[in-house]
Amino acid sequence: MALDNQIDRLNMLTTDQPHLPFPHSSQVKGELRELRCHYGREHYRILYRRSRSLLILLHVFRKDTGAIPRAEIEVAEARWADFKARMDAERRIPPRAAGQDAP
Repeated sequence: MALDNQIDRLNMLTTDQPHLPFPHSSQVKGELRELRCHYGREHYRILYRRSRSLLILLHVFRKDTGAIPRAEIEVAEARWADFKARMDAERRIPPRAAGQDAP
């Protein structure tokens, strides 16, 4: 499928080539980028951001308009904020196993 092929292209990126060139990808807002995918007459967009060496796929939608709808960008931004909050949170200390000294 076309989406798989484009995601495979993203996976081949290196630090020397941090982004796919236009027309495969373009900047949306700040570090938020769109990956352009076509499947027949359908146009899809994957909104993503880089987190160090990871590419975080945030939102996929079928594109029906010229500009990316603000609501689609807001979904991606909310998911990025959630991702960052989880990654920046203090590590949870796992519970210790119950043994003979357990209350």
